[in-house]
Order: sequence, then structure tokens, then C-alpha cells
Amino acid sequence: MEQSATSNPTASGMPMLGLGTWQNDDHEQCVESVRTALELGYRHVDTAQAYGNEAAVGEGIAAAEVDREDIFLATKLWITKLDPDSVVSSTRESLEKLGTDYVDLLYVHWPAGEYDPEATLPAFDELYDEGLIRNVGVSNFEPEHVDRAREVLDAPVFANQVEMHPFLPQAELRAYAEETDLELVAYSPLARGEVIGHPALEAVARKHDASAPQVALAWLRENGVTAIPKATSEAHIRDNYESLGISLDEGDVAQIDDIGLTNRVVNPDFAPESW
Repeated sequence: MEQSATSNPTASGMPMLGLGTWQNDDHEQCVESVRTALELGYRHVDTAQAYGNEAAVGEGIAAAEVDREDIFLATKLWITKLDPDSVVSSTRESLEKLGTDYVDLLYVHWPAGEYDPEATLPAFDELYDEGLIRNVGVSNFEPEHVDRAREVLDAPVFANQVEMHPFLPQAELRAYAEETDLELVAYSPLARGEVIGHPALEAVARKHDASAPQVALAWLRENGVTAIPKATSEAHIRDNYESLGISLDEGDVAQIDDIGLTNRVVNPDFAPESW
């Protein structure tokens, strides 16, 4: 299936399928998975300071025969790097590791630790004004956190990255994002593999001659959500990529919606109390 991920962008131009790199901390494996994904057609790569692999991601981008300008690259600042000085200095360190002059999207990883909207976010504005970051993002934010960020920032809040999959559909956040022109990016979109074997997902998969992970990714796309599944092997990277060729109908979406679960797989002790 030769279909570029750039053919499925959001209205803002962000490719709706990206390569997630969480726990991809074997350096050579990470380099190779990033290179493989980009040469297969991915144009969105997601990393974070906390993943410890920004240098490997940068090497993978450099190794791929894809122009940097064609890649949507995102990273995140960890909760201990959110005081104003650290926002600026650690972002510069991340850019050096990634081997790039800018990132397309810089997230606040969690509204926790050193995060203080009045202190943290003006430093993001500084990076935005300098052209070191092209978009400001937040991650694991509830609507009230996004509202406060919007009050403080001069730059737009471009995206909110949250856990989302058929077992945690995030209906409230999806409605909020639609109302406020906010991009949603789903991490753990396959519920760490738990989508495999679920009867509803497998039934839809059989109908489309697809895999359950492909159906889960297609369901997110039908809901206007960008997915960044982590994958390391070429087989899994390709399987996720080929989800772009699947179009679910209303009955398929309803069958998945009817699963009716709200199960998190990521819930650290510093997560928002409103979860």
C-alpha cells in the first residue's frame, strides 16, 4: 500500500499518523525504526526528553532520505524542566540532540512538577518568537488546564497529547477540542497491545481484512484524532502505516464506540486530580 501519511493531514497540516518512540531506548533500534518509518512514508515523529532517545531520533531523521522540512517533529519538556530558565536551556539541549534548528511542536509533558502557567508559558512564547519552536503544545491537560494556558500564552495552544484508544475514548476532551479548534494527539493508541483480541475490534478487522491495531488507528482518525503508535519492528511500523488505507463506516465506528470502557494504561501519581 503506497500511501503517504502526508495525504492524511489535519486541517493544520499535521500528519494524522506519527511514529511514537516512548520506551524505544535502545539507541540503534531507535535510529533504525525512525529511519524505516520515514522511508516508508511517515512524516510525523514524536519523542520527549523523558524518553532518553532524542539523539537517536535525530540520527534516524538524518539517516532517512527525507528532507527535514517535510517532517513534523515533536518533543516534550519533562516536569523538572519547566521553570523559565530550564524551559529555554533544556529546549536548546533537545534541539542539539535532535540535530535540528527547530521543532515543529514542543509540549509541556504534564501539568505537574515545576509547571506554573504564569512562569512556564512565557518561556514557551520566547522560544516561539525566536523560531526555535513552531507550535506550542500541552500533554495530559484537562480542559481547565488548557483554558488557563490559553489565558497566559501569546502563541496559540496547538495540540493536546493524551492517552486515547477504543478503551479510553476521551469523549469530553474530543468535544472540547472540536469546540476550541485544538488538535488532539493520541498516545498509547493501541492500549499497549490490548486492542488485539478484543471481539468488537476483531470483528471490524475481519470485515476490512485488516488487523485490530489498524482498526483502532482508523477509529481515531475517523474521530479527527492524530495517533502516534510506538513501533520498533519494520512489520509493526508497516502494519500501523497501512491503517491509512482503511475507511470505517458509521456502523463500524458505532460498534467500537459501544465497547463502553474507560480504562487507562498510564496513570502516574502526579497526574491531574480531575482524572
